[in-house]
Amino acid sequence: MWTIPNQITLFRIVLIPVFILVFYLPVSWNHFGAFVVFWFAAISDALDGYLARKLNQSSSFGAFIDPVADKLMVVCALAMLIQDYNVWYITISGALMISREVFISALREFMSSRGKRDEIAVSSMGKYKTAAQMLGIMGLIWQPNYDIPLILFNFPHEILMFLAYGFYSLATVLTFMSMMNYFKAAWPELKANN
Repeated sequence: MWTIPNQITLFRIVLIPVFILVFYLPVSWNHFGAFVVFWFAAISDALDGYLARKLNQSSSFGAFIDPVADKLMVVCALAMLIQDYNVWYITISGALMISREVFISALREFMSSRGKRDEIAVSSMGKYKTAAQMLGIMGLIWQPNYDIPLILFNFPHEILMFLAYGFYSLATVLTFMSMMNYFKAAWPELKANN
């Protein structure tokens, strides 16, 4: 259970309160700091999966806790963005993404009870959704301004924000499409008689 990949995953859960604390710090770099913590969590997500395969340390606990860690971090970030931006398009998109996570989790549990969980396994669209979601969330958390970003990256903040909104919007569309695909795949079981 205490394999290196699982320890990395559990560390990602520990990062959640750190992420929230940094985001609300009364300092000028709080958003950039929260972006760095979220980015670190996203990298650790890729790392624990890679190490589990490379070191042959895949486990039932890892298969359970890894998606939980991902969803906890994403849901916290979306809730914070909804509160921070306080505009309808961020709120509707964030609510849809959070609802999708709840819907898919319930659907997977239902399909598992029928012994058909593999029929709604993670699809390539789901992976694209996750990538767009992570990039969009990171950009919106950061809210690039003329201070830190130009010193470190020498890149116009307007372009970074445009990309952040673009990825967030793309993630919203892919969220809806992937949810419908999962629902369609599960529909024969949902309409079946007990």
